[in-house]
Amino acid sequence: MLLLRLICSLGSVSDCSVILGYRWITRLLALALYAMLLMPGFLQVAFCYFFSSQVRRSIVYGDQPRNRLDLYLPSSTYGDDLKPVVIFVTGGAWIIGYKAWGSLLGLQLAERGIMVASIDYRNFPQGTISDMVNDVCQGIAFVMENIIEFGGDPSKIYLMGQSAGAHISACALLQQAVKQSRGDPISWSVSQISAYFGLSGGYNLLKLVDHFHGRGLYRSIFLSIMEGEKALEQFSPEMIVRNPGSSDAVSLLPHIILFHGTGDYSIPCDASKKFVEALRNAGAKADLVLYDGKTHTDLFLQDPLRGGKDDLFDYLVDFIHAGDKDALAMDAEAPPRKRLVPELLLRMAGRVSPF
Repeated sequence: MLLLRLICSLGSVSDCSVILGYRWITRLLALALYAMLLMPGFLQVAFCYFFSSQVRRSIVYGDQPRNRLDLYLPSSTYGDDLKPVVIFVTGGAWIIGYKAWGSLLGLQLAERGIMVASIDYRNFPQGTISDMVNDVCQGIAFVMENIIEFGGDPSKIYLMGQSAGAHISACALLQQAVKQSRGDPISWSVSQISAYFGLSGGYNLLKLVDHFHGRGLYRSIFLSIMEGEKALEQFSPEMIVRNPGSSDAVSLLPHIILFHGTGDYSIPCDASKKFVEALRNAGAKADLVLYDGKTHTDLFLQDPLRGGKDDLFDYLVDFIHAGDKDALAMDAEAPPRKRLVPELLLRMAGRVSPF
C-alpha cells in the first residue's frame, strides 16, 4: 500500500487509475516483496539519510515543489581541500523518481572523499519529459554556481544518471550542448562537466516504446510522459547524436562512459551499445562497460548493499580520483564497504525483482 500511495501522491486518483494497469499492479506487488527483502539495508541507509550530519537534505534550487536536492558531504578523512562532485539524477520510470533513491550511492561515495548532489525533479503526471529535463538543467546550474560554498570543486564536476535518470540527464547534457553550439543563452556550460556516467539507461525512445509496453509501461502512458509520438526523436539522445546537424554540439560533449548489465531486461544493454556506437561515429569520446549477467538493479542496489569489492564503484572512484595521488593512496587504505543485507536475502530479492 505504501508504494501505491507513493504513486497516487503524484497526482489525482484518476491519474493513478490511468497509470496503474494490470501489469503495473503485479509489478507493484513484486516490488513490495523485493523492498521487504532488502529492508535491513534500506533501514540502515535511511537512518544515515535522516540523521547523519554529512547529509544536507532538500536544498532548494528552483521554484517548483520538486526543485530540491540532497547533498552528501565527504568526511574530513580526505582532507580539507575542495572535493570532486557527482551530480546524480535518479531513476524511477519517469513516474516514481525521488532524490532519496540516490542515498546509498551518495553515502558510499562520500566515504571516499567525493561529494554527491542528488537532484529531485517533477515526475509524471506532475510534469512531462520537458519539465523533467528543465528541472535537471536548473539543478545542475545551481550546483555549478553554489557548490564551492559547500566545499565542492567547481572544476571537477561529474554528471551521472541511472535508468530513467540516465535518459533525462543525457537529454539535459545534449540540450545544453545544442544551445551552446548555436550561441543561444545557457545557464551552464557543457565544458564544466568533466565526464558523464550513464548507468542502465535508455537513449533511443523509438526503439524502447514497444519494449516498455510489453513490460507494463503502456504505450499510451509512455507517450503522454514523452509529449507524444512526434517528440520521441527530440528526446532520444542517440537520435540527436546521429543527426548530422548536431556535429558541432557533439564536439562539445565531455567523455561519456556508459555502464550496463547484460542481464538487464528492463532496459536491454543494446540501448547503451547503440548510443556509444553513435557517439563514437560522431567523433565523441565514449566508452562502454558491460557487466556479465547483471540485472537492472544489481549494479545500483544489490551489489552496493552486498558490500566488499564492487567493480562499478571502484571504476567510478578510480576515474574521479585519477591524478590525485593523495586520494588514490587513501582509497587503497580504505576499509571494505560494510555488508548491509545478508546474501540469502539478496539472492531472494534478485529472484522476485520486477526489474
